[in-house]
Amino acid sequence: MTAYASYIIALVAIAFLASAIRILREYQRGVVFTLGRFWKVKGPGFIIIIPVIQQMVRVDLRTIVMDVPTQDVISHDNVSVKVNAVVYFRVVDPEKAIIQVEDFYMATSELAQTTLRSVLGQHELDEMLAERERLNADVQNILDRQTDAWGIKVSNVEIKHVDLDESMVRAIAKQAEAERTRRAKVIHAEGEMQASEKLLQAAKTCLLYTSDAADE
Repeated sequence: MTAYASYIIALVAIAFLASAIRILREYQRGVVFTLGRFWKVKGPGFIIIIPVIQQMVRVDLRTIVMDVPTQDVISHDNVSVKVNAVVYFRVVDPEKAIIQVEDFYMATSELAQTTLRSVLGQHELDEMLAERERLNADVQNILDRQTDAWGIKVSNVEIKHVDLDESMVRAIAKQAEAERTRRAKVIHAEGEMQASEKLLQAAKTCLLYTSDAADE
């Protein structure tokens, strides 16, 4: 019985130690709570926590690449477009990321969607298509400011696609064709005007020579 009890105690001790040991990789941190209260951020490497008394939440510090789902946006000139983007962010303060928001990934995703719609809705379609870098910077700056309280750093935002519906594509194609036709007519008219001016100049020169010859 004594040997059996010793065996049980040894197993319990091993299990206790195993549950107390944590290994955190270089890009990980552990947010440790003692009896439900925040204690400290630990890691990377070998750390020990007190089972039952302490709990640890792992946080990944690597850059996260998050796809923003396609959003329906009404531009400032009342054009309906579908826009999607990608956001690059990382956790810079594990304590805030765990304590200040329930799910920092979901919160950042939802904020990115609303910010994308809000920013693009203030611009006309031509700006969305031609000034994408400036719009990327605007969305990134707004996200970075608002996620700072969560310990999140938004490093980059890239708008991937701005898609128009078929009717708008056809309307833009007709507008472009009309513009090309107008320019062709203007160029043709300018050419005829230049030709007329040259003919008039030639006629005046001919009359001048004829007048000089008659005087002689």
